[in-house]
Amino acid sequence: MPGRILPLVNDEVYHIFNRGSDKRNIFLQSRDYRRFVNTFYYYQFDGPKPKFSALNKKGFLNFNPAQNSKLVEVFSYCLMPNHFHFLLKQLKTNGISMFMSQASNSYTKYFNTKFKRVGSLLQGTFKSVRVENDEQLIHVSRYIHINPVVSGLVSKPQSYPWSSYGEYADGANGYCSTDLILGLFSSRKEYRNFTKAQIDYGKSLELIKHQIIDDE
Repeated sequence: MPGRILPLVNDEVYHIFNRGSDKRNIFLQSRDYRRFVNTFYYYQFDGPKPKFSALNKKGFLNFNPAQNSKLVEVFSYCLMPNHFHFLLKQLKTNGISMFMSQASNSYTKYFNTKFKRVGSLLQGTFKSVRVENDEQLIHVSRYIHINPVVSGLVSKPQSYPWSSYGEYADGANGYCSTDLILGLFSSRKEYRNFTKAQIDYGKSLELIKHQIIDDE
């Protein structure tokens, strides 16, 4: 992926997002969402390993992440039909760029092969906004998780399967590190209430509206 004007800094947290080229849908079937979730899980780890596409199901299940250090720490995510959001902490120099490049390229090859198309799937370089404090951190996490609701896809965030909300709200198994954000709340119930409180007017979040993809 092209180089960024401002370097991303180790141990800082960023809201990362990108959308389909020409605003096209990039996830057409449940299998596509699942493929991207497994892909980003795989490529958050550094070190030599086969391409994700080269692994059969058994090989992926036998992948041992303990053998690899991480490029990034994933706090939250949401996959929407034509775009996606991540809340990431960079752990190694160029870690976010490497993670995004590998995951995006792998998924694009899968998508293009499956649907017999060529060319770019995503709209250029991913966009990033640095998270500067705990207040912004919890608001960005909430924004990511209510995206499917304010976009009209579901009526409540727990009904949407392609986000990390269940990991926060109910302790569901998943790929995210939830301790940092949940540590800012007294309980999962408080996080659920914090999230629900914003749903009716989520599109007007003043703290992070500058981060929202244009015409989302």
